[in-house]
Amino acid sequence: MDSSKMQIDSPTAVEGNDSTIDEGLYSRQLYVLGHEAMKRMSQSDVLVVGLKGLGVEIAKNICLAGVKSITLFDPAPAAISDLSTQFFIRSEDVGKRRDEVSAPRLGELNNYTPVEVAPNNVLDDLSLLSKYKAVVVTDIPLSDQLRINNYCHDKKIAFVSASTHGLFGNIFCDFGSDFGVVDPTGESPVSGIVAGIDETGLVSALDESRHGLEDGDYVTFSEVEGMDSVNGAEFKVDVKGPYTFSIGEIPNYTPYSRGGLFTQVKKPKIINFKSLAAQLAQPEFVYSDYAKFDRPMQLHVGFQALHKFFECHKFWPRPMNREDAAEVLKYSVEIAESYGDSKPELDEKLIQELSFQATGSLAPMCAFFGGMAAQEVLKSVSCKFGPIVQYMYFDSLESLPTSVTRSEETCKPLGTRYDGQIAVFGKDYQDKIANVKQFLVGAGAIGCEMLKNWALIGLGTGPQGKLSVTDMDQIEKSNLNRQFLFRPADVGKLKSECAANAVQTINPDLRGKINTMRDRVGEDTEHVFNEDFWQDLDGVTNALDNVQARTYVDRRCVFFLKPLLESGTLGTKGNTQVVLPNVSESYSSSQDPPEQSFPMCTLRSFPNRIEHTIAWSRDLFESYFVQPAENVNLYLSQPNFLESTLKQSGNQKQILQTIKDFLVSQKPITFEECIIWARKQFEEQYNNNIQQLLYTFPKDSTTSSGTPFWSGPKRAPDPLHFNASNPEHMGFIKAAANLHAFNYGIKGTNIDDFTYQKILDNMIIPEFSPSSDVKIQASDNDPDPNAAQGSGFDDQAELNRLLDSLPPPNSMAGYRLVKVDFEKDDDSNYHMDFITAASNLRALNYGIPTADKHKTKGIAGKIIPAIATTTSLVTGLVCLELYKLIDGKNKIEDFKNGFINLALPFVAFSEPIASPKGKYQGKNGDVVLDKLWDRFYFDHDLTLQEFLNAMDEKGLEVTMLSSGVSLLYASFFPKKKRDERVGLSMSKLVEHVSKQPIPAHTKNLIFEVCVDDQSGEDVEVPFVCIKLK
Repeated sequence: MDSSKMQIDSPTAVEGNDSTIDEGLYSRQLYVLGHEAMKRMSQSDVLVVGLKGLGVEIAKNICLAGVKSITLFDPAPAAISDLSTQFFIRSEDVGKRRDEVSAPRLGELNNYTPVEVAPNNVLDDLSLLSKYKAVVVTDIPLSDQLRINNYCHDKKIAFVSASTHGLFGNIFCDFGSDFGVVDPTGESPVSGIVAGIDETGLVSALDESRHGLEDGDYVTFSEVEGMDSVNGAEFKVDVKGPYTFSIGEIPNYTPYSRGGLFTQVKKPKIINFKSLAAQLAQPEFVYSDYAKFDRPMQLHVGFQALHKFFECHKFWPRPMNREDAAEVLKYSVEIAESYGDSKPELDEKLIQELSFQATGSLAPMCAFFGGMAAQEVLKSVSCKFGPIVQYMYFDSLESLPTSVTRSEETCKPLGTRYDGQIAVFGKDYQDKIANVKQFLVGAGAIGCEMLKNWALIGLGTGPQGKLSVTDMDQIEKSNLNRQFLFRPADVGKLKSECAANAVQTINPDLRGKINTMRDRVGEDTEHVFNEDFWQDLDGVTNALDNVQARTYVDRRCVFFLKPLLESGTLGTKGNTQVVLPNVSESYSSSQDPPEQSFPMCTLRSFPNRIEHTIAWSRDLFESYFVQPAENVNLYLSQPNFLESTLKQSGNQKQILQTIKDFLVSQKPITFEECIIWARKQFEEQYNNNIQQLLYTFPKDSTTSSGTPFWSGPKRAPDPLHFNASNPEHMGFIKAAANLHAFNYGIKGTNIDDFTYQKILDNMIIPEFSPSSDVKIQASDNDPDPNAAQGSGFDDQAELNRLLDSLPPPNSMAGYRLVKVDFEKDDDSNYHMDFITAASNLRALNYGIPTADKHKTKGIAGKIIPAIATTTSLVTGLVCLELYKLIDGKNKIEDFKNGFINLALPFVAFSEPIASPKGKYQGKNGDVVLDKLWDRFYFDHDLTLQEFLNAMDEKGLEVTMLSSGVSLLYASFFPKKKRDERVGLSMSKLVEHVSKQPIPAHTKNLIFEVCVDDQSGEDVEVPFVCIKLK
C-alpha cells in the first residue's frame, strides 16, 4: 500500500489492551461500539473471499470500521459486468485479478487497517485460515462454503456467507459454539432513583417515572439507606408495572429508610451456533419482512437449487431463460421433499423469478447485504450486539418494473458496465434509469453512499439525465471513518465537489452530468433553488442530518409535487421513508419527540446525573468565554447599545457588571493573570456556591411536609478544596486560563507546570461567608426568588454607577475581545478539556460518577453516533424504492418504509401512511380534498375580487386571506378598506400590505385562507397558489 496516500496519524503498532484508538478518526463510531469493542476489533484479522460487488462492499465497511487487517482472495479476472456493482474496479482493469486490483484502493480507506492479497492456495490448504478471527465468503459454490465452514466451525473461526442474485439475497452466520455476546442490544443500561422498597421486595421508581426494565433483567442498588443489604447486590427483575418491579425476597431484611439508585446490569449472552451443513438441513431464520413470512424457507430451497444448477453447468441460470428456470424449479421440488414435515409449499413463480435473476447484480442489494454482513463480521470479532441466528433471506421483488417488458432478448448481456442490472430489469428500463433528473441534498455519510449507488446503477447518465448535489460543509477528519468517497488529502475541501469527482471516477459516464453546488437549501437560497430548478427535477433524495433542513426540503417537495426519498441513521438504527405526491403523507406529517431538556433548577442547584453536570458545564463555557465577549463587543461597536439593546435584554445589571469585569476590573494583561482568574472561578463555583447552597438548605433541613429536603432526586453536595496535585483540579485551571487568555489574544503556550504551581501557591484566597440575603429556588414549581432582581428598573442608581465605571467606547476604538466558538473535534483548543473538567468537578461536588472526555464530548457536542454499515444498508433500501419511482409506480401498497436495527438484528417494513383527506360542502354536494397535496391554483395574477368570486363558485366564502404575516383581507374589515383592496391584483395587494416588493425570482405567491362552506361551517382547506410568471 502506498503510504503517501494517507495523511492521518500513523497507527500505534501495539498489541493487547494497550493499543490506542484514534478518537479523531473513529469519533462517531466509538459512540456506537465503545472502546472495548473497538480494541477487540483492532486485534482481529479478517479474510474476505469474493470481490465482486457484494464482497467489496463488505470489505469496504470492515476496513472503515478498523479491524487489524483485511486479506482479500478472488483470483478471477474482472469482467465488464462487475462494474455494475464493483466500485473499485475500472474499465481498464477488466481481465486483471479482482483481489489485486481492489486491494490498493481498499487500502486507501484506513491507514490503521492494512489490506493484502491472500496466497493462491488459501482455500486449498485450510490450515492457512487459522490466522483469521473471521472469514467472510461471497460468490463461491455451496460445496466450497461447506468445506470452509466445517474447518472454521471446528476451529471457532467466525464464518459469514452472503450472496445476492438480482433482487434476492441471503446471509448465513456461524460464530462457533459457546459464542459470548457481551452486549446483545447496544442500549445504555437503564438507571433510576428509588422511591421505596417494601418488605416483599417491591421497588417503586421515583415520581412515577418509568423504570424501563424488562422481566429477566438484572439490577444493582447503591446509596439505599436503611435497607443497606441491597447495596452492591445483584437481583433479577420481575416487572410488576411501568413504575414498579420486584426483586424478590431480600436476605437480612431491614426497613427501607430513604434514597437509593438502581442500575441495570448488562448480562452476556451465550449462543451455540450450528454448522452450515446442520443449518441447511434445519435452518433458523431471522425474518426480514413479516409480510413474507412463508418466503424464507422457499428461498432457502431455491438458493440450494441455484447452486445445484451451477454445479451441473458451471454457470448460473441465464436471464429470463425458461428452460434454465424449469431445471431450477425441478431441483427445488426435489430439495423441498427432503425436509419432510417442514417441506415448504413452493411458489413456482417465485422460484422462476429467482432463476431469471440469478446472474443479476444490483448495487442497492449489495449495499443492503454488504452493510448487514459487515456488521455481522464486526459482531463476531467484537462480541458486541446480537448476531443473526443463523440465516436471513431478503427480496425486493416489488422493485421489478412493470412499465417495460422483460424478455430473454432485452435482458441479455450487452458487454456494458450495466449488464448486471440489465440482467434483472432489461435494457429498456436501464435507459429509463439513465434519463432521470435527481437532486441529492447532502453529501455526507448517506450522501456518499447514495452517490456511489447512483453511479453504479447509471442514474442520470443518459442524454436527458442529470444529477444535482449540494452540501455547504467541508470535509473533516472524523468524516473519513464512514464517508468513503473522501481521503485525508480532501480534508478542508467541499464535500459536494469531492464526492462528485469521486463518483465520476467510479463511473466516467457521469462526467458532465453532475451539477455540484455549495448552498444550503433554505428560504435564504430560494433564488438559487428557484421554481425552474425544482420543476426540472424528477425527484429528490435527502441525505441530511437535521430536522429543520429535512422539513424545509419536504415542504418544497410538497409544493412542487415531487417525490422525496428520506432516510436517517442513529448508530445501528436506521429508517427510510417514501413521500409520494398525492398519495402518502410527507416527512413533516409526523414529528420526532422533542430533544431532552433538563429543568433549570436541577442544573443550577440539584444535579443527580452526569448529563446534568455536562449541561451545566456547557452553559458555564458560554457564560465565561462567549457571552461576555459578545456583550463587550456590542458595547464597543453599537452606538445605541445602552439605549436599545441593553434595555430589551431584561437583565441589564448583570450584563453591565460583566462588561465592567471583562473590560475594566478583571481585564488581564498577562497570562499569569488569566491563571489567577481561573483559580478564583474554581473557588466560586466548587466551594463558595456550594457553601451558600448548604447554608440556605442545610443537610438536615426538611420540607414543609416534614420529609428530608435532601432526598429523592436532590443529592446533598460537598464543597471542593483546591488541590494543585489533583489532575481534575489542574485541568480546570489550565483550560479556563487558556480560554480566558484567548478572549484577550494573550499567548500562554510556554507556561509550564512549575509556573502554574508558583502562581497558585502565591495566591491568597479569602474566606467565604455565606449570606442569608441570597435566595435559591428550591424547585422549578416554585417562583424564582431572584426573578424580580436584575430587571434594572428598581435600582437606577446602581445602573448609573456601573455605566459611569465603563470606559467610553470611543476611547477604545478598534479594541475587541475574541469570543470562543465552540469546536468539539479539536483536541488542542481546550474547549472539551474545560467542559470535561468543569462537569467532573461538579459531579464530585454531588457524589455523581464522573465521565471521561469522550463521553462528555458526545453529550456536550450532541454528537450523533454513526457507523458505515448502517449507512450502507439504509441507502440500499432507499435505492430499491428509487427503482419503483423511476418505473412510475404510484400505488401506496407498492412502496415500503423501512426500519432497521443492526444491533438486534431487526428489519421491518410498513406501507407509507396515506395523506390526510378532508371535505367540504360545495354547491353540488361534498367535495373531497387531500389536505396535504391539493391546492387552489390560479394560472394568472387575478384581482382580489376575481379571487373571491372564484372561491364563491367553488361554494366557499372567504372570511380571511393572508400571505406570510400579512393579513390581506377579512370579512370584518370596514367596507372602505375592503373596497380599496378588492380591485388590486393579488401581487399588488401583497406589496401594498407588506410594504415590501415581491422578490424578482418569485414565480408563485402562496396564500392561506379561512373559508365557510355551504353549510356555513368554518372548514379547513388547502393553500392558494397564484402564478405570476
